[in-house]
Amino acid sequence: MTLSRCLTLLLVALALAGCAEDAPEPKAVRSKGGPPAAGDALVTGSIGEPSNLIPILSSDSASSDISGLVYSGLVRYDKNYKLEGDLAQSWEVSADGLTITFHLRRGVKWHDGHDFTSRDVLYTYRVVIDPKTPTAYSEDFKQAKTAQALDPYTFRVSYAKPFAPALASWGMPVLPAHLLEGKDITQSPLRRSPVGTGPFVFKEWIPGQKVTLESYRDYWEGAPYLGRYVYRIIPDSSTMYMELKSGGIDQMGLSPVQYQRQTDTPEFLSRFNKFRYPASAYTYLGYNLRLPLFQDRRVRQAITCAINKEEIVQGVLLGMGQIAHGPYKPGSWAYKAQVADPAYDPARAQALLREAGFVMGRDGVLAKDGKRLSFTIMTNQNDQRVKCAQIIQQRLKRVGIEVKIRVMEWASFITNFIDTGRFEAVLLGWTISQDPDIYDIWHSSKTEPKELNFIRFKNPEVDRLLDQGRGTFDVAKRRACYYEIQEILAREQPYTFLYVPDALPAVSSRFRGIEPAPAGIMHNLIKWYVPKQEQVH
Repeated sequence: MTLSRCLTLLLVALALAGCAEDAPEPKAVRSKGGPPAAGDALVTGSIGEPSNLIPILSSDSASSDISGLVYSGLVRYDKNYKLEGDLAQSWEVSADGLTITFHLRRGVKWHDGHDFTSRDVLYTYRVVIDPKTPTAYSEDFKQAKTAQALDPYTFRVSYAKPFAPALASWGMPVLPAHLLEGKDITQSPLRRSPVGTGPFVFKEWIPGQKVTLESYRDYWEGAPYLGRYVYRIIPDSSTMYMELKSGGIDQMGLSPVQYQRQTDTPEFLSRFNKFRYPASAYTYLGYNLRLPLFQDRRVRQAITCAINKEEIVQGVLLGMGQIAHGPYKPGSWAYKAQVADPAYDPARAQALLREAGFVMGRDGVLAKDGKRLSFTIMTNQNDQRVKCAQIIQQRLKRVGIEVKIRVMEWASFITNFIDTGRFEAVLLGWTISQDPDIYDIWHSSKTEPKELNFIRFKNPEVDRLLDQGRGTFDVAKRRACYYEIQEILAREQPYTFLYVPDALPAVSSRFRGIEPAPAGIMHNLIKWYVPKQEQVH
């Protein structure tokens, strides 16, 4: 699972401030071959299948990958993580920061030909805050005191008190009122056949196989050069890599082994461009805090002490990543470099477990009150996560903890286990937003089904700090709040934060116009093209 407010890979928190990052370093990038030309298709591979193509009803990366190309918000982040207009041509913020007036672009059409207007923005606002809508993204919009469509192309929102992520929260994809108003959104055909205003038009979804989009010729920014975008669902990364080499797909995220050992050859580099840059994401081991076993903080601390994170970074990522100590990306303005996150210390782990009342059994597994210290880690079909779980399994065995591993198909995992709370521990990841507001993942009010605090973490001080951090425009005061939250999470260990990986995309070298930037390589997809003589689809 991932999380990103721009609905790019997961969606929880949009923002006001970006962080300074180095642009991706490409290998073997080519620029010659002919002028920009329309046509061809980009076929990309994904291990996960979308769950729901109405953006506010899903929180998985596969759904947001597709939604991000079909829908648009009022604002978006540019390649340097600066906010710019999307469906909003411009806006004004009042002197006190409490009112934003958006001026919408004229002439924008929905993919079915209807005009885009402020009615659509107002509908989106109302449906997101509707208690009957099962969405994880209502909290930001609930901060608004009033929302008004002043005329067809002017939308105004006011807040009762400062709300730091206010402007960026309107990057939420706008939904078509003429197709959804007055209807049950959870039963809408748009779940599997979306209609947006974005650069690509939905064509078909063949379950278990692919989702196909086509270039939207009337897109306000200009039609994408690429005629189609095909999202192939390939649950096994080794199979996906074979498809890449054989030409079945044009793009995928490489594993560290693939990047370092299997693709650094003249033959591969003559056909593909490789990129490497720190991902805005982290991987974690999360504990179901509803279970008595994980309600004892000493058990969670002991598990973290028993895990060698550096071993995971070197063994799973081949050094292409860094240890995570909290929910923020190293180098971002809210990241605290030094926190009391437990270090690898097996002796300390054993001492904490003894303190918690566990005694070693004859079978080498700790037990307390007749119950063995045993639990199952659930994760999805992701080679890195499976390998990570196996390393954790072996490390915990050494201190007397029995771990079982269960690997699940993504959609079933989310629907049948995450949403229902039927898990003991999960090995998953979040995409990191550009704003440090992490309210939706950590606030105690966000623990209902389909919300993002599914481990049920509840801490009054964290709640207070989250409210305080989003309730001021003062960056120094916000930073102080998020520094303290990181210290509390390091002490409480509701997650064992594992690592921040490097992103390792590979793209067929026939695609031109790719512009590496702090935001990665996908920010200007509409400018990608294939010279006429090299087009294959």
